[in-house]
Amino acid sequence: MIPDIAPGMISMKYGFRGPNYTTVSACASSTHAMIDAFNTIRLGKADFIITGGSEAGITVPSIGGFNSAQAMSTNNDNYLTASRPFDKTRDGFVMGEGSGVMVFEEYEHAIARGAKIYCEVAGGGMTADAYHITAPHPEGSGAVNVMKLALEEAGLERESVDYINVHGTATPLGDVAELKAIKALFGEHAYKLNISATKSMTGHLLGAAGSVEALACIHAINSGVIPPTINFEHEDPEIDYKLNLTLNKAQRREVKVAMNNTFGFGGHNSCVVFKKLN
Repeated sequence: MIPDIAPGMISMKYGFRGPNYTTVSACASSTHAMIDAFNTIRLGKADFIITGGSEAGITVPSIGGFNSAQAMSTNNDNYLTASRPFDKTRDGFVMGEGSGVMVFEEYEHAIARGAKIYCEVAGGGMTADAYHITAPHPEGSGAVNVMKLALEEAGLERESVDYINVHGTATPLGDVAELKAIKALFGEHAYKLNISATKSMTGHLLGAAGSVEALACIHAINSGVIPPTINFEHEDPEIDYKLNLTLNKAQRREVKVAMNNTFGFGGHNSCVVFKKLN
């Protein structure tokens, strides 16, 4: 498989002659692609970029490999509710397939052509755990650093964040580590955030996860509706339920700043910050 053929086909169909390539960083791939697009435009190397990700991973080698790594849920008798982030009975992710693609565009260029602008891409961060090929750092140190970097690049205070779409794959280790990271970075403000794991609804889209979840963040900014974490039933003593995990039901809230966390096997961490356009 040659993954760069996908953007190559877009380039050929529409005649786009700017930077054209594929990012490969496991589940962080499409978020890394968005950050690359953001930086390329910011550096004046392109006026706009089609960015995002796509994945169709439901194949025998893919399912077999992730199952061998004990990353996938084996709750096969209850497959419709098996993706259950933050639940005591979570036992791994449910694989999904999908795509999320959007246009990142320099502001003045978008205004000049009368484009509908949904939000501002405010900043992004990329870090590595340098810990383990599949397991997150138990204290979420890489996740802390990547969220901190993204906010610094966006020029935003931690208290300005309203919503975080977490990586939230429903693995026993990953959910705990990510919430530890959020509490470590945000302190008391963590309890004022809305947090949700939309993989509970879509499954894990692997390389497309970041871009689809970015669209969930953008929709929250535009609609004032926080998507829920569904399939929750049982409390886990390792999870702090004083955090607003948006369990089982969407919530209404004005969202001015949303963050999207995406982490990948190999210790890749990425985070993009979206901001309501003033």
